[in-house]
Amino acid sequence: MSAGVGVALLGAGAVGAQVARTLADDADALERAAGRPIRLAGALVRDSAKPRPGLPAGLPVTDDPSVLLEAEGVDVVIEVMGGEQPALAYIEAALRSGRHVVTANKKVMARRGPELLALAAANNAALAFEASVGGGIPIIGPLVRDLAANRIAAVNAVINGTTNYVLTRIARDGASYEEALAEAQRNGYAESDPSEDVDGEDAAYKLAILSALAFRGAVREPDVFREGIRNLDAADFRYARELGYAIKLLAASRLENGAVRARVHPAFLPERHPLAKVDGVYNAVELEGGLVGWAMFQGPGAGPGATASAVIGDLLAIARAAPSGGALAYPEVGARVPILPMADLETKYYLRLRAADRPGVMAQITGALGAMGVSLASVIQKEAPEDAGGPAEVVIVTHRARERDVQEAARQLEALSVVCGPPKLIRIEDGSGVSPA
Repeated sequence: MSAGVGVALLGAGAVGAQVARTLADDADALERAAGRPIRLAGALVRDSAKPRPGLPAGLPVTDDPSVLLEAEGVDVVIEVMGGEQPALAYIEAALRSGRHVVTANKKVMARRGPELLALAAANNAALAFEASVGGGIPIIGPLVRDLAANRIAAVNAVINGTTNYVLTRIARDGASYEEALAEAQRNGYAESDPSEDVDGEDAAYKLAILSALAFRGAVREPDVFREGIRNLDAADFRYARELGYAIKLLAASRLENGAVRARVHPAFLPERHPLAKVDGVYNAVELEGGLVGWAMFQGPGAGPGATASAVIGDLLAIARAAPSGGALAYPEVGARVPILPMADLETKYYLRLRAADRPGVMAQITGALGAMGVSLASVIQKEAPEDAGGPAEVVIVTHRARERDVQEAARQLEALSVVCGPPKLIRIEDGSGVSPA
């Protein structure tokens, strides 16, 4: 690396523009932090003819990636384009040329992270990706460096700001799912197509990255079970409060006898649990380590400022490491880790269903559960209004049971003539699968 640090910026959306403005506006402070000047060589955009008022005046822009990826004097490539391609191809090209890369791309790192880390090592280049998980929360660096002496046994997190905002609005204010999501979109917390967020895909990408680093083995995004929040409604939140729980989209992975179970799904968490108190667009990540016990990291999980903070932090770390010949090394991610099936998960469950309000119905319901070895911890039955003559609502909390048994019991319940529609099923974390409250 030369006396200065030459930087190419791939992507000039909200995050890219924030990075560019910060590099320009805070140049003196960043030079002091890096120990050398940082020079932004230019930005890759989709349409170079389009006005870019958010970028610093005079910054060169191009729609030809080779102009930046092959330019003399470019030491670090910052990728904030998003999406798997062409971002992956650009990252690979930069690393093969020996250039360092800083990326915020969770999809690329979740699907190809181990190969990219190996490619970086083979070319004595750094691949830094703090911004790919948790926005402005410093979690990747502490996980791989500050907690390196720990054998990490579990990762538990609330790591999607969109869904956390939606769930908070429903829980606090009684908003419908549709109302809360529309508000999140108006406020810029959700995309016009929120599918990756509300279906659990975004959280699954992030959990795969954290799990691979925590357990030192390749955990891929397809290895993560995921279930979204679309089917939750206000009644579930009322019952959660009545039972002493909050509902969160939980991302959890645990190392069990050399294998990993990784899952993203709505969960009941005890109200006193630290993750239950993480509201709005905030994120939090808990790690269970052999020496440290439980450590929790919390902060803003998304937004241009938070993401730019992580990107520029990685850039400064690379700039400081380069003079000594280092390349901000990350630990090697080993071979693929065996993945445990979701069907073998054991936890408690919440079941909500509508059933005919007449004698003998509860016996049929408990019989279906008992046939699958699912025992009941508590039952709440709300009587149907006398003038309505409709079904009553029944809420069941089970003792610990296997996922496959509860799912089969739910199918059998739906088949009963006295049950109206499919039961609602939400997993309950009582502290045995996540950190102690």
